[in-house]
Amino acid sequence: MTHQAPYAIRQGRHTADLPDSFVVFLIGARINTWWAIHKWLPIMLAMPRMLIELSRDPSLGLLHFRSHFGLRNAMVIQYWRSSEDLIAYARNQQAEHLPAWAAFNRRAYASKAVGIWHETYVVGRDQSECVYGNMPLHGLGAAFPLIPATGKQRSARGRLGQTPDEDNDTIGQ
Repeated sequence: MTHQAPYAIRQGRHTADLPDSFVVFLIGARINTWWAIHKWLPIMLAMPRMLIELSRDPSLGLLHFRSHFGLRNAMVIQYWRSSEDLIAYARNQQAEHLPAWAAFNRRAYASKAVGIWHETYVVGRDQSECVYGNMPLHGLGAAFPLIPATGKQRSARGRLGQTPDEDNDTIGQ
C-alpha cells in the first residue's frame, strides 16, 4: 500500500512505473430490494473489514484500493501484486473473506435482495498506461511509484511501448 501523502497534489505530468504484471480486481454489490436492509447491510459492512485487514498486512498482496458508491451500487477497485495473491487471500481460512462469503450464501443469495459481482484482470507489460496531471495519488499511480511523464513516457503510445523514445506526439504539451 502507498505510504506517501495520498492527497498531496503532484504538480506536473506523471505516470506509474508499472511492473511486468499486476492485477486489477473490481468487486461490487447492488442493492436490489431497499427494504431488505437485514439482507444487504451485512454484505456492505463486510468489505471494509476485508480492506482494513488487507491494508494492515502488505504481504497479502493488495497494493491499493478505491471505493465508489452510487444509489444502489458499491464498487471497490483493487490493485493486486498478482492473481496468486488475490486467490490466496480469497481462500485463506483465517482471513475475513471466507466468513463473509459464507454469510452471503446463507443469508442473501437465495433472497435476491442484494447482488454481488467481481471481475479480475491480469495485466502484462505494455497492456496498460496511465497519466496524471496535477493530481494526488490515484489509480495505478497510487499502487505503483510515480515517474515523470517525459521521453517515451510522454505519450500514451510510448507508455504502451508502441513507439520509440523520439515519439513526436505533442498532445497535452
